[in-house]
Amino acid sequence: MRAPSSPRDRLVFSAFFFALAHAIALWFVPLSSVLEARNLGWLTPFALASTALAAFISPMVSGALADRHFCPVRLIRFLCLSSGLFLFLTFEAIEKGWPSLAILALLQIQQLCNAPVWGLASMTVLASLPNPGRQFGAIRVWGTFGWIAACLVVSFILHADHSPLSGLVSAANWLAVAALTFWLPAVPPQAAPAPRRWTALLGLESLELLRHQRHRSVFLTAGLLSIPLAAFYPFAALQLRDLGIHSVSASMALGQVTEAAAMYALGPLLSRFPLQRLLLCALLACLARYLLFSLHHTASVLLGVFLHGICFTLFFIPAQIYIEQHIDKALRFRAQALLTLLISGFGNLAGYLGCGWLRSLFTSPSGTRWPAYWLTLSLALLLVGVYFVHSYPADAPQKDAPLPPKLP
Repeated sequence: MRAPSSPRDRLVFSAFFFALAHAIALWFVPLSSVLEARNLGWLTPFALASTALAAFISPMVSGALADRHFCPVRLIRFLCLSSGLFLFLTFEAIEKGWPSLAILALLQIQQLCNAPVWGLASMTVLASLPNPGRQFGAIRVWGTFGWIAACLVVSFILHADHSPLSGLVSAANWLAVAALTFWLPAVPPQAAPAPRRWTALLGLESLELLRHQRHRSVFLTAGLLSIPLAAFYPFAALQLRDLGIHSVSASMALGQVTEAAAMYALGPLLSRFPLQRLLLCALLACLARYLLFSLHHTASVLLGVFLHGICFTLFFIPAQIYIEQHIDKALRFRAQALLTLLISGFGNLAGYLGCGWLRSLFTSPSGTRWPAYWLTLSLALLLVGVYFVHSYPADAPQKDAPLPPKLP
């Protein structure tokens, strides 16, 4: 039995998610606009791809360490401090006009530090809650509020939608995130120390999970879905700019409004509907959003942004809760790392580079043909939905027994 979480614990968890999302959104949302303003727009796909490259390595290593060797809170604290330092150096390099390769190298190091943080934090909180399915949404929603606050700060207080100042302020915020880790509960390693093999160091035992049909369907769908979804933040922002919207970061925060509502509704939804139905609804919402973008009118694009919360909350948050409820605790952090690798690694790398290439294909001196761009990505989303419907076992019960880990 889990010990009940106290109101103080839930307050700390909420504050941590708020601060973490705030620090990330301060620089990530305006990044493409900042690079465009410095005549570095061509760097955008490669800068975004750095997040994917980092996800191939650091989450798996961190997950293995958290499962077997170290308290995850200590790892989170170190990674937050390192993220802040290298984010400062990255945006200082943009401000000072350093060579493009230096900017990308600094951003890549920052992403190696940043990539595991969210997954480690989510698993730490989920492991500390007596009823994750009902309680996690109301805590995780504070990350949404932090993201909204960051977008409003960038647009209306810092006036930094196109300025490296957004990244410099974010670097300072990472110090606050690191400070909050001193109040997070310690979660001891659940697995025995592993033999000294590179497969154990990289947490590759988690690949055993993909042999289980239901696990494979959820994990692979999440990775495939991330490919077309990678276009949302960098290119919806540019489309809004082309439509004459000046406060782009604040406009993109509309998606977090529905995200907050969906987070609060998540507990009741998970108790009333099977996981398959929620995931399918999320896929349909993703398709509807890109079809709205393809209309290329200010109202339709803003409505599409508004749907972001449903797309994100009904798929990726249940996927994290699925890990906590259906996968052996000895594999908890490595399973989250595998999900991060598929989403932020394979999915985002293919998505950022592929969606960037696709935009160049539909861009001429007269501008980007946004309707054709989003319709192409809508087709990709439709194919992902078809895969999920055919791969998810139709007769699966609401809850499986956890898959036993096959560890050395």
